[in-house]
Amino acid sequence: MAKRGLAGRIPVVGDRIERRDSDVVAVVKLHGIITQHASPVGRGVLNLSTVESALTRAFSHDNLKAVALQINSPGGAPTQSGLIAERIRQLADEKGVPVIAFCEDVAASGGYWLACAADEIVAHRTSQVGSIGVISGGFGFTGLIDRLGIERRLHTAGQNKARLDPFSPEKDEDVEWLKGVHDDLHGLFTEWVRERRGSRLAAEQDLFTGDVWLGQRAADLGLVDRVGNLRDVVSERYPDAEVVVAEPKKSLAARLGLGAPAAAVLSALEHRAAWSRFGL
Repeated sequence: MAKRGLAGRIPVVGDRIERRDSDVVAVVKLHGIITQHASPVGRGVLNLSTVESALTRAFSHDNLKAVALQINSPGGAPTQSGLIAERIRQLADEKGVPVIAFCEDVAASGGYWLACAADEIVAHRTSQVGSIGVISGGFGFTGLIDRLGIERRLHTAGQNKARLDPFSPEKDEDVEWLKGVHDDLHGLFTEWVRERRGSRLAAEQDLFTGDVWLGQRAADLGLVDRVGNLRDVVSERYPDAEVVVAEPKKSLAARLGLGAPAAAVLSALEHRAAWSRFGL
């Protein structure tokens, strides 16, 4: 009898875990910007709170053979990236099952941090992978408020409490302080990648400049293990396993499609800017 195609073997698990006699490969979708802020409509945001329920479900199946992470993220908050990755490793070690990350359009910056939580990383040949660096940005409004005749009133206790205030002139010492924070975060990111990828990383090229590579080049450099996709790898490696997608619980507001319109617009602009860095 011919085996069923992968698409025909993918039920979605909601609020309950279905007990199965067959082997299971659980899929967790990690799609979106990594941020501590909740999305007004509950979409396109990754943080520990939004993915915890899906991760718990994924690792709770009987006869679990592997957990697959579908990653499509341009990155975001470093702390949430670290928290999600650490939770994945904790569950993987507790259950003793392999974790395979599948990079889709982009697994960059914090998205690549998540991929490194896996035991194996697979990228599509067109995936954009890497961006091992730190970035922050903002705006300065001093000229605008001067033209509008607005007086800035700011009162602090502590000489550095108002560093990089967007309504005050930028100071060289504040920029140097920010660069120091970036360097420290970059060091932690680099340490995590080296810890997880080890000797698989190519030694002849600096991989920590913030550059991005396509799938095959990323494989050549050891940032990923191979070029492929979830369908082919799972069908090849676990031909008799049932593939189950573990979905996170949604808030009532998300299920009803509710959210603050102004916040939704600002969130959409911020997310659009993050994706546009990768032409997406």
